[in-house]
Amino acid sequence: MLSQKLFAIIQDGFPLVERPYKALAEMLNVSEQEVFDEVEKMRASGVIRRIGGVYDSKKLGFISRLCAGKVPASENDFSAEHHAQTPMEKFAAVVMSEPAITHNYIRSHEYNVWFTVIAENESAIQAVVDRMCLQTDLHDVHVLTATKKYKINTVMGKGTNRHSEDRRAEESSKFPGTLDDSDKSRIHIACDDIPHTLTPFKDWGVSCDELREDLAAKRMRRFGAILRHQDAGFPCNAMVCFSRHSEDRRDEESSKIKSLAKKHFVSHCYERPVFENFPYNLYAMMHAQTPEELNSYIKESVALLDNPEYVVLHSLKELKKTSFRFFA
Repeated sequence: MLSQKLFAIIQDGFPLVERPYKALAEMLNVSEQEVFDEVEKMRASGVIRRIGGVYDSKKLGFISRLCAGKVPASENDFSAEHHAQTPMEKFAAVVMSEPAITHNYIRSHEYNVWFTVIAENESAIQAVVDRMCLQTDLHDVHVLTATKKYKINTVMGKGTNRHSEDRRAEESSKFPGTLDDSDKSRIHIACDDIPHTLTPFKDWGVSCDELREDLAAKRMRRFGAILRHQDAGFPCNAMVCFSRHSEDRRDEESSKIKSLAKKHFVSHCYERPVFENFPYNLYAMMHAQTPEELNSYIKESVALLDNPEYVVLHSLKELKKTSFRFFA
């Protein structure tokens, strides 16, 4: 089926050429218009959020932090029936207006809101958190850095990871020099969605050669389709957090964690500091097609790590998922 073949290719291999749909058509032995129409159908349905660049924030001089906090929940949250705005609804609305927050989820835990903030430094991150606490009922917030990264890979489906983002995550994140105004302009544009045309890069005013240079310099992790997992066949998602503190067997522990990170159902795998009432330091984001499949993946992962203490934070509601627009 054409859509499935395209789905497997364009997540991390959208052609950086003047006529990308023609290049895809030649790969699949169909017409350029057929490919364009099929991709447009996936964009219109919401399966594809956007097609563009996914950049490494640290390589561009920014930092990213995961924040865990609490917001009072109510049975009226996001109800279609008329009601006064709830604390959770107000929090969601304020977050939507904050460009530094890119991801925001309600999860099944005492710490029920988890969101990602990108900014230039720690004080700017804290300023965003303080602003959220001041304007909403958000409280008891913990700002978490990734002390070790094992995998960053939002390419979904078996056999689709052609670009090894998991290996890149372990490489040095040293900032590769200063970016000039032209670089910043290109990167800012490439964080958006390509035009809905047969010649998107020309119409964007962005050089394919320079985008390929961004990939080569590892400023860009990938260029491709960013998906809405729930609509792309992976509606069951959970952040599974494990307690891993065996310093005496660190090499063995690291090997097991790397094996977990290689699993096709794991998109992100990090170590983070523990905090009050949350003694877990290894995070793995897992995606599945059914609840039963997700449970089997969790059991497989627990066994792989020799049955540590763990907690499953199911994704109850996605409140925000956007791409950060660098150099606005």
